[in-house]
Amino acid sequence: MWNPRQRRLKPLACGMEELRRRRREREAALRKARREQQLVSKRLLREDAQEEIGGEAAATTLGEAEVQQLLRLAQWGTDEKEREKALVSLRHGLQHPETQQTFIRLESSMRTLVGLLTSNRALLQLEAARCLHELSHSEQSTVAEACLPATSYLLTYLSGHSSDFIELCLYTLGNLIVESEAVRRQLLPQGIIPALAACIQSPHAAVLEALGYALSQLLQAKEAPEKIIISILDSTLPKHMLRLMLPGPKLSPGVAVEFAWCLHYIICSQVNNALLITHGALSTLGLLLLDLAGAVQRTEDAGLELLICPVIRCLSNLLTDVPVEAVGGQMELIDERVMAALFILLQFFLQKQPSLLPEGLWLLNNLTANSPTFCTSLLSLDLIEPLLQLVPLSNVVSVLVLTVLCNVAEKGPAYCQHLWPGPLLPCLLNTLALSDTEVVGQSLELLQLLFLYQPEVGFRTWSPISPAQKPLVSPWLLSSLNCICFLGWASLWWLLRTFTILLGMYPLREVG
Repeated sequence: MWNPRQRRLKPLACGMEELRRRRREREAALRKARREQQLVSKRLLREDAQEEIGGEAAATTLGEAEVQQLLRLAQWGTDEKEREKALVSLRHGLQHPETQQTFIRLESSMRTLVGLLTSNRALLQLEAARCLHELSHSEQSTVAEACLPATSYLLTYLSGHSSDFIELCLYTLGNLIVESEAVRRQLLPQGIIPALAACIQSPHAAVLEALGYALSQLLQAKEAPEKIIISILDSTLPKHMLRLMLPGPKLSPGVAVEFAWCLHYIICSQVNNALLITHGALSTLGLLLLDLAGAVQRTEDAGLELLICPVIRCLSNLLTDVPVEAVGGQMELIDERVMAALFILLQFFLQKQPSLLPEGLWLLNNLTANSPTFCTSLLSLDLIEPLLQLVPLSNVVSVLVLTVLCNVAEKGPAYCQHLWPGPLLPCLLNTLALSDTEVVGQSLELLQLLFLYQPEVGFRTWSPISPAQKPLVSPWLLSSLNCICFLGWASLWWLLRTFTILLGMYPLREVG
């Protein structure tokens, strides 16, 4: 005769593998979605004081004849001051898309501007570079491609001595890179990666921040994984990026933000994350996470989240590729301090930036997914209850919290004993009554794990019904039936599976 108790373990084991597979697929889809949310943008450097003085000129669109006249004056003016003034007027006019289109349509206009860029007059050279910068800010790819004759000179000037001029060239290159594949195709053989690798050793924070911007634009190109990132990993750029992200008195927040996003794009490409770990990426990011947790406790400075977000994303994505326990000597990450720091940041997100809570929980999920060490830290620091307090905030947060708890429960009976019952029980009862099928499904997955590793769990200790009035069926069975009635067929697969498991553990019995 078929015995449900004898047969339930085998299908349950298969079911657990299926649940894990489905969860990993969901996580992979989420990673892909987050990877595609890139920060493609352009930046514009303008001297505010000069714009105030030339405000009237800046509001004027230039016609073809006016552009030709200004170029003629800039090239053949009687003195340097007149030539510089003509370039300033041209720059103001190039703030308008109509003037930009007029400029690129004129024959030899770009040749004239490049000639001024390469002149031996520093002021004329600077104003010509500013004109190119205005053109680079255009949203039209045709304008960016018209600037192709200037790119080799912009790269050459990255090795110059003026930090302001280098910064301007870097932002101009960054703007051109993002707009046109033709520009990127030309810059790569011209040596943009070696030029950036040399430039990253600059002592000037403004230059490093501009370099990080240009590099991040290059890394976001659709062809980056195949044609760009491999060359970047072969250069000295990754080592210097990680050096500039190390916490300490010399850390520049603006520079760290730019390079954290660069690192994020490299990690998301999955070209060679093992190399980044060899360079100490996990160690650097772990230390930076600890430093940021201390910073949010010491200061009310708005803007810390600009660095926290990419750092958390970098750690999360690195941990999906490499198990935490396999990172060799980078023991800074295998520490209760990381777990405590992450919860400090979660509290900061809760108060200041609720939209970043899923980012922090995503990291917590990846830390606990394959690491008994971090699951132990979560329990030893009594962080389960603070974690459960996040569940009511949103369905996305609820699913992530429940996924973390599943990671803990997966580690075996000893971990389940710490989870059960405690505050988890009323929390699960509440989530089972929700209308969101993903939240309910994750709750049921957690229940399956708890019953798998603790089949002896009883309910009389918490049931409001006295022993003399024993229920006909287990309260968990009733909860499952209520969910089926409430949700209908939407999550029937999950609910029926849990119903079957519970029925095997707590079969119907007569009251006696």
